[in-house]
Amino acid sequence: MKASRLRRGMNLWPPFLFAGIRVVELSDDYRYARVRMRMHWWNRNYVGTHFGGSLFAMTDPFWMLLVLHHLGREHLVWDRAGEIEFVRPGRGTVHAEFRLTDEHLDELRSLTGDGGKALVWFSTDVVDEGGEVVARTRKQVYARRKNRDQVDGGVVGAV
Repeated sequence: MKASRLRRGMNLWPPFLFAGIRVVELSDDYRYARVRMRMHWWNRNYVGTHFGGSLFAMTDPFWMLLVLHHLGREHLVWDRAGEIEFVRPGRGTVHAEFRLTDEHLDELRSLTGDGGKALVWFSTDVVDEGGEVVARTRKQVYARRKNRDQVDGGVVGAV
C-alpha cells in the first residue's frame, strides 16, 4: 500500500481520530513517520494535561508498521510489548518521530535468518512544542521468517 494512502487511512482510524492524533508524515519508503497530537477537551485528563493513554496511542503502531513494510511478506511481524514513562505533564501540541535505520533492519534480518526470531526494542520520545520530553515510550517488535507453507499459502501464524 502506498504510504500516503495508509497515512490518510490512519488519520480516519477511530482510535487516532477521536484522540486528536494526526499522522503528519509517513515517508514513501516507510523509513520515517511523524505524529502530532494537539490538546483538546476530549484528550485531557482530570488535571488538564494530555491523557496518558493518548500519548501512548500516538506511538503504538509505528515501529511494527515500518518494520513490516521492510521485512515483507516472508516475515511475521507483531508488537510484543510496550511501555511508557511519563517525564513531565504534556500540554499544547506534542509530537513523536520514528526513524527506521539500516542498522535496525540489519539486526532484524540477522536475527531472523535461518528460522530465528527477533525481539527488538525501539524507543521514541514524545516532545512538546519547546522540544521538551513529555514521555518516553518503548516498543518491542517480534519478527521471524515464515516457513515455506506460510509464505506460499498466505497463512499468517501467531507469535
